[in-house]
Amino acid sequence: MRIVGVDTGGTFTDFALIDEGKLFLHKEPSTPEKPEKAIISGLRALGLDDSAFQVVHGSTVATNAVLEGRVAKTLFITNRGFGDLMTIGRQARDELYNLTPKYSKPLVDRALVLETGGRITASGEVLDPLTACDVKAIGDAIAVIKPDAVAINLLFSFIDPRFEQIISESIAPEIFVSCSHEVLPEYKEYERGLATWVNASTGPVMKAYLNRLEAFLKKAPLSIMQSSGVTCSTEFATTHPVNLLLSGPAAGLIGAANIANVSGYPRVITFDMGGTSTDVSAVDGEITLTSEGVIGPYPVGVPMVELETIGAGGGSLAWVDEGGLLHVGPQSAGARPGPVCYFRGGTQITVTDANVLLGRLPAGIKLGGHIELNIDATKAAFSRLSFDLGEPDLEKVALGVIDVVNENMLQALKEVSLERGIDPREFVMLAFGGSGGLHCCALAEAIGMKRILVPKCSGVLSAIGMAVATPGRRYSRAIGILEDECNEKELSRTVMEMYLLGEEQLLKDGHSKSELCSTASADIRYSGQSSTLNLPWSTAKATYRAFEELHEKRFGHKLDRSIELVNLRVSVDLQSAVPNLKINLEPQDLISYTDTPITVLAWHDLSLIERRTGPLVVLDEGATVYIAEKWSVGLDSNANLLLEYCSN
Repeated sequence: MRIVGVDTGGTFTDFALIDEGKLFLHKEPSTPEKPEKAIISGLRALGLDDSAFQVVHGSTVATNAVLEGRVAKTLFITNRGFGDLMTIGRQARDELYNLTPKYSKPLVDRALVLETGGRITASGEVLDPLTACDVKAIGDAIAVIKPDAVAINLLFSFIDPRFEQIISESIAPEIFVSCSHEVLPEYKEYERGLATWVNASTGPVMKAYLNRLEAFLKKAPLSIMQSSGVTCSTEFATTHPVNLLLSGPAAGLIGAANIANVSGYPRVITFDMGGTSTDVSAVDGEITLTSEGVIGPYPVGVPMVELETIGAGGGSLAWVDEGGLLHVGPQSAGARPGPVCYFRGGTQITVTDANVLLGRLPAGIKLGGHIELNIDATKAAFSRLSFDLGEPDLEKVALGVIDVVNENMLQALKEVSLERGIDPREFVMLAFGGSGGLHCCALAEAIGMKRILVPKCSGVLSAIGMAVATPGRRYSRAIGILEDECNEKELSRTVMEMYLLGEEQLLKDGHSKSELCSTASADIRYSGQSSTLNLPWSTAKATYRAFEELHEKRFGHKLDRSIELVNLRVSVDLQSAVPNLKINLEPQDLISYTDTPITVLAWHDLSLIERRTGPLVVLDEGATVYIAEKWSVGLDSNANLLLEYCSN
C-alpha cells in the first residue's frame, strides 16, 4: 500500500509519498484556520484518489489550540483545598528579581474549577471520602456550567483511581472526560493536572478535526504521529491528544535518525529550522525521550522526544524596539501573509526576506515548487527597516537579521550539547527543514562542529519520518521507592502489566502479537533531588550503577545519598527493519542564475569525487542550502550533501 506522510507546519504542509520505492514530494501553503484544507489540496495534487493509500499525519492542532487559547470549555475537578493548584503551579517566574512582573492570565479559569472529596494519602489511605452528595454537586455544577470537557485530577489517583472513576462514570457520555490516572499516572500533582487539563481541553477540538479529515479520506487508513516518535490510531489520538503536541518535531527526528544511521553517522545533532520554529536535539545512537518537555511556558509530563524548541524560523519577524535594537521573533508571519517576498501582502521583514536580499535564496526559484519571490517588495521593506535602524546599507541590515536569529538558535544548540556534557565537536550536524540548509554553516562554525550532513529532500524530512514511523505505545507507573526497598519480582510484574496493556491496544488496532517488541526504562534520582535521569531498565542493581555513572558524566560528580526509583516506563512497538531512504528523485532542470552574487548549483551537479568550496548555493526540490566561505561541499554515497569546514 502507498504511504503518504503529512506534516502540517505553521507555514507549509509537507507531503512525502512512498510508492513502490519511489518518493514523491509536495509542499502546500498551510491553512491554519482549517488545516484539513491544505491536506486535501496536497493529496489531490499528488494524484491520490480513491485508490489504496495510507496517511500518517502529524498535527499542530492541539498545540496551537493550547498556545492560542482556542480550547474547549473545560471544567477542572480537584480535591478540596486545591482549587488554586493550576494558578499557583510551581511558582516559577520569568524574571526572578522583577518586583512588578507583568500579569499573566492563568491557564485555567478559576470559575471553571470545582473542589470535591475523594482525597487519599501517598500510602493509599482515604483522607476525605467521595460522598453521594459530592457526586450530586458535581452533576449540578456541570448542568449549570455546561462544559464541553471535564478534567479530573485527584491527589494520588495513580495509587487508587476509584474516586476518579466514580466521577467519570457519573458524567454524561457526550462530554469529553479525562482522568489523571489514565493520562499521566505519576507523581507531581501540578504536572499531572496540567497534562490532564490539556488532554481534556483539546480533546473536542482534535476529535472534530480528525472526524473532518477522515470524512474526506473515506476508506484510506489514517494514523497519527505521537510526540514520542511512534504512531497511533485515530481512536487513540482522539482520547489522548496531549500525546500529539510534538508530533511534527518527533517525526523529523525519526527521519533524521534514519538518514544518520544509513549514512554511517550515529552521533548527530539535529537542526530542524522550519517556517515558524526551530527544533534541535542530540542523538547519540538512538533518540531519547523525556518526561520534562514543555509547550510554550507549560511543563507537560507525557513522554516526548527530547529536544529544544525556540520561536525562530524562516517566517520570524524582524523588529526594532524603542531603544533602536534589532530583534528577530518569536512572532512569525505564518502562512498568511507570510514573508514580504511571497507576493501575499506581507509588509514586515522576515528571516526568509533577509536570505532573499543576500542572494542565498536566488531570484527566479519557486519555494515549495510554486511560490515566486518578489524581490522589489523585499528591497522596499528593507528600506523601511534600514531607516528604523539608521543603517543605509541594506545588505548590512539583512546580515544583522541573520546574525540575530542565528544567535537565538545557537543558544538552543548549546542547551542540547554543552549544557548536558556533550562535546558538539564529536558530532555531525544534520540540518533539515525548509530553512535549515541556509543557516547550518554559521551555526556549526559557531559551536565548533566541522561536518554537516544535509539529507536529500531535507525540506520535507518530517513528512518522510512520518511515512516510515511505526505504531507503538508508551506507558509509565509511579514507583517512589529507595534502592534498599526494591523488590525485583514486584517491579518485573509492573513492567509486564504495562507491556500487556500496550499489547492489548496494538492488537486492537489490527497488529499481530508476533510483530511486537518492548523496552523498559526507569526515572532515577538521588534522594532529595527533584529532577530525574532516565536509563534503560534491566535489574535494579545494574540500573542504579549506570545512574551513578551517568550522573557523574552529566553533572561532574556523584552524591553519597540513597538512590530513588521514581517511575518505570515501558515502550511497546512494532518490530520493523530500518527502511533505507536512499531514494533518488529525477534531476530538476534549473534556470540560469548568472545575475546572482553567489554561484548557484543544482544538487545533481555535485559528485562523490569533486568537492566545491563556498560561497555558493545548492538547490534541490524543497531545499536550498547555502555553503558559506571556509566550507566545502560534495555528495556522500547516499546522495546527501556532506559539508566540511576548511580551516585554511
